[in-house]
Amino acid sequence: MSILSNRARNLKPSPTLAITAKAKSMTAQGIHVISFGAGEPDFDTPDHIKKAAVKAIEAGFTKYTPAGGIDELKDAIIHKFQRDNQLTFKRSEILVSCGGKHAIYNLAQALFDQGDEVIIPAPYWVSYPPIVELAHATPVIIETKEEDEFKVRPADLLKAITPRTKAFVLNSPSNPTGSAYMKTELEKIAEIAVSRSIFVISDEIYEKIVYDGFQFVSIASLGEAIKKRTIIVHGVAKTYSMTGWRIGYTAGPEEIVTAMNNIQSQSTSNPNSIAQKASVEALQGPQQEVDKMVSAFAQRRNYIVDCLNKMKGVSCYNPLGAFYVFPNFSSHHGRSYQGKKIANSSDLGAFLLEVARVAVVPGIEFGADAFQRLSYATSMEDIRDGLNRIEEALNKLE
Repeated sequence: MSILSNRARNLKPSPTLAITAKAKSMTAQGIHVISFGAGEPDFDTPDHIKKAAVKAIEAGFTKYTPAGGIDELKDAIIHKFQRDNQLTFKRSEILVSCGGKHAIYNLAQALFDQGDEVIIPAPYWVSYPPIVELAHATPVIIETKEEDEFKVRPADLLKAITPRTKAFVLNSPSNPTGSAYMKTELEKIAEIAVSRSIFVISDEIYEKIVYDGFQFVSIASLGEAIKKRTIIVHGVAKTYSMTGWRIGYTAGPEEIVTAMNNIQSQSTSNPNSIAQKASVEALQGPQQEVDKMVSAFAQRRNYIVDCLNKMKGVSCYNPLGAFYVFPNFSSHHGRSYQGKKIANSSDLGAFLLEVARVAVVPGIEFGADAFQRLSYATSMEDIRDGLNRIEEALNKLE
């Protein structure tokens, strides 16, 4: 009999976290590695948010809170949805969790059973399939194309739906591609979801990080019918550079949110009390720092996309949101370095780390082996240096 459960034996650690950790380990050994791996803003948390946390500590707000979050934060989340998305929720339809990943995990545990199918477009965020599998459900992957801006076509979605389909995962803007859906595209998805009675899990964590005048639309705002079938997953991590504060939140049908709350009460209990107070300030306080951060990301995006597209054998979609690019390096697959063949994205990622001292995340981890994910949530100096290193390394391939 095995010591470990089947789920533990079959589960891999998050590849983005693993690659970032490896890059940091090499740096600690004195090796200058430029990391494009981390999925977190490189800016500090804004001062007014940190001051709210200090104030909470000084006021002694350091005890347990209700498992699903304090009413003050739930009200701030409700106000955010009214202000930004023209959506109305009750407190009983809001759950505060220990980060967006925790929210998705709770949701999967509350919604899925063995035999259920969950449709996930690829490229996908690395944790969607494992979280579905941990709930004993089956991920059904739809491949999207670079020429379609990595967006699922309605016909492909319809084709993937079976009597066992429980939900469709929508991530807009997307990690890893930065692709984002227009309102007209969301309307078609909403029509399919309602007509086929499937849920939409709408991961909107990158809502505020958009470019070129793109107007974000939440699919839940497209009518009462789709709102009843949508569960929104969100958080403060990306918008306010609060990744380590671990506050995510869910908005959706009361029955589902209540079940998620019950699961959370038996696992983590409440999210960090101090971080909850800081998150109230993040959502309700000044938003100018967000605008500054997005402006800096836009400049970096323009530079990195331009440079990648100028590299021989590389193509790069120009993302509408988030802070990632997902360039296609597949023309370099099959080439060799010092007699060792580069067969796939994992080999190329290892080659770039070894030879260029640049950390990227292989596309295979996102279900798209032709690509590599690069985060531009790092300084322009590192972006310039890192891209130069990549180009020099590619030129060494035979």
